Amino acid sequence: MSTTQLRESLKQRACESIDKLKNDLVGISHDIHAHPEENFEEHFAHKRLTDAIGDNKLNVTRKAYDIDTAFDVAVGSKGTTVAVLCEYDALPGIGHACGHNIIAAAGLGAGLALAGLAEEAGGKLRLMGTPAEEGGGGKIEMARKGAFVGVDAAMMIHPADRELARMNAIAIQHCLVKYTGEAAHAAVSPHLGRNALDAAVLGYMNIAALRQHIMPTERIHGIFLKGGEKPNIVPREAEMDWYVRSNTIETLKPLKERVAGCLQGGAHAAGCHVELEWQPNPFADIVDNIPLLAAYVENSAKFGRMLTTEYMAGTGGGSTDMGNISYLTPSIHPMIAVAPHGVSLHTPEFADYATNEDATRAILDGAKIMAMTAIDLWTNDALVAEMREAFGDGHVPEGVL
Repeated sequence: MSTTQLRESLKQRACESIDKLKNDLVGISHDIHAHPEENFEEHFAHKRLTDAIGDNKLNVTRKAYDIDTAFDVAVGSKGTTVAVLCEYDALPGIGHACGHNIIAAAGLGAGLALAGLAEEAGGKLRLMGTPAEEGGGGKIEMARKGAFVGVDAAMMIHPADRELARMNAIAIQHCLVKYTGEAAHAAVSPHLGRNALDAAVLGYMNIAALRQHIMPTERIHGIFLKGGEKPNIVPREAEMDWYVRSNTIETLKPLKERVAGCLQGGAHAAGCHVELEWQPNPFADIVDNIPLLAAYVENSAKFGRMLTTEYMAGTGGGSTDMGNISYLTPSIHPMIAVAPHGVSLHTPEFADYATNEDATRAILDGAKIMAMTAIDLWTNDALVAEMREAFGDGHVPEGVL
């Protein structure tokens, strides 16, 4: 049997295995959707997924890398190491409005199918459960503890309202802001007070003015968490929550400095004190590996999901900790349609679409396309060489880890 024949045989068998797993995969997806859990609290999803892996006779490391809701599976003794990643955290209030239940089920399906073929294909598989993508950066925490050492390529799929090979995710860092002033009776002795809410409002207005002087692709958005106790008490404390996004992890730094200046200016004007608490694990931008992505695109076409490796304008602005992984190893993060065009992620409407028939097709197709792409890597040395050349020297900018 030629290498090409072996490759096609392996792909066919992987797809057949995934079809046999359909009921289990869809059931797991629906169960996770019905039990939404936020960052690092995904205990139900962790158990559901790891139990399924164990039921398929694979050794799974639960609570991997000292994270209670992470897991790791390693199969194969030689060859190119391909990591398939699962996400399964939800959003506060609107549950799986990003469709991570689909990501988890598709990743599981690809992993289980590939596990049975790895030795024959001459490759190594890592199936990883990566918690806290919606905030917290589980992949980053895992990477710091060595999870991606020795991984040659990483991949996952993400549901969306259209078929996209590239989502052009940009860098982000989260900042909690606390203003402290002095309380006073707002009618009797306002002159004795220092209004922390005024400081926060002025900081907000400063950022509103800044927005017209940043790059069109950059984003700054925040909310008020606290603004005082009663109208007749000069607010002594105010709190805000901000996201700052820029094109790359490197251009994020100067934008953060400008935002900090705006927030500090509000405190200065109102005579208050401000503390900026930049949260750990900033998310980097995604650097798509084009040769790896081209293999995915070719396999995707076999299921009628037509993609291009070209960046499509108007599809950027979101962020993910998969961006950090893309600086550590060749990576892809394609989007797969489960909802009509125009139904936005992070909405209750999208959560409704995450369990429909299109979602079922996305689980099966996504699992098959990833499995077929992994098989391409395992059986095509030229593709691996192109992928590594495109990745470059592996320079990791400050802030990625």
